[in-house]
Amino acid sequence: MRIVLGVTGGIAGYKSALLLRLMTEAGHQVDVVPTRAALNFVGQATWEALSGRPVRTETFEAVETVNHVRLGREADLVVVAPATADSLARTAAGLAPDLLGNVLLTATCPILLVPAMHTEMWLNPATVANVTTLRSRGLTILDPDDGRLTGQDSGPGRFPEAERIWAEAQRLIGSGAVPSTGPPSTGPLSGRTVVVTAGGTREALDPVRYLGNRSSGKQGVAVAEAALAAGATVRFIAGAMSVDPPAGAEVLRVESTQELHDAVFDCAPGTDALVMAAAVADFRPATYAEAKIKKAADGSNPVIQLERTPDILADVVKARAVSAPPMPSVIVGFGAETGDEQTSVLEFGAAKLARKGCEMLVVNQVGRHRVFGQDTTDVTMLFADGREPVGAGGTKTEVAVAIVDELSGLLARMGE
Repeated sequence: MRIVLGVTGGIAGYKSALLLRLMTEAGHQVDVVPTRAALNFVGQATWEALSGRPVRTETFEAVETVNHVRLGREADLVVVAPATADSLARTAAGLAPDLLGNVLLTATCPILLVPAMHTEMWLNPATVANVTTLRSRGLTILDPDDGRLTGQDSGPGRFPEAERIWAEAQRLIGSGAVPSTGPPSTGPLSGRTVVVTAGGTREALDPVRYLGNRSSGKQGVAVAEAALAAGATVRFIAGAMSVDPPAGAEVLRVESTQELHDAVFDCAPGTDALVMAAAVADFRPATYAEAKIKKAADGSNPVIQLERTPDILADVVKARAVSAPPMPSVIVGFGAETGDEQTSVLEFGAAKLARKGCEMLVVNQVGRHRVFGQDTTDVTMLFADGREPVGAGGTKTEVAVAIVDELSGLLARMGE
């Protein structure tokens, strides 16, 4: 396996030497491509000694080998770690002032960017916009850790541990994820546009706390990837997730149920299908405390009053009668149920399907150690047209393929 390890000018560059060691010890050929600024932190000799390969930074070095194009074309994986705010901006703009910029423009393999910077830089709207742009083009961005930074600073922006980066790199190698060049020209969803929601919503209680749930976003990502593989254009609306959005999808990030509601109503009109895989909060605090809620001196406990959140699935179904452009003809809901002594999970699911009015409901039983955050699941797909339920189980990728197969069938029948 041929890997290009790009290193940009951040203090975290010294930790990339540990990442390089993991790559070479796994038997991979690694070409290190530092920027000029990166060499202020770790010198060229160190990279050459650890990689056993020549190290170059400039476009016009090794011109006889067409190095600025060859490295990107021949790579099986490109990792940029650390990726500074400046390098993210240049990559989003498509600039190539040095050898690493050329590699990023010519690579057709998976690309993993690992940001590391001060918290203010990571949260700056310009950086947020650049990350969103890069993710929408199919590049994988590994969110930084939250912890100690340079000096006395602490917060989100810390360079992840080398083992975490290497695990994500290996996942990309296995999945074969590549930057998007558009959906496949063939497949059951070719020419279709599908909106997929994923992850959990968070309802703010005060500036520090929120009400949330255990959703990881894995199932929604898997559904989006299966839809992309089937030829669809995918608009992906991401809540709080522990995994990266799918490569090749148009990505929009939200936090609260109201933000998700607004995003769905912005993205869904004029599309073919909506898959509501997000774990949406049913309730939110009735009031938001502008300051952090403190412990009372008398030992009394605060009382938090809840109110209902918007019912996104029901609202979208209702809007089909009046929306212009129209809402999708196929709407798929998810029912994460627990059941009780009187009612089974499937009975709760059937009642929800009738109440919501969508075409298909994916029902599963959830719990603290079931489904949420796991890599496997078991679901039952219920249909509004009265067809017999269809079960699917296995990895979330396998279940996602089954869901997309049923979705494709529904769209095909409606087109007849």
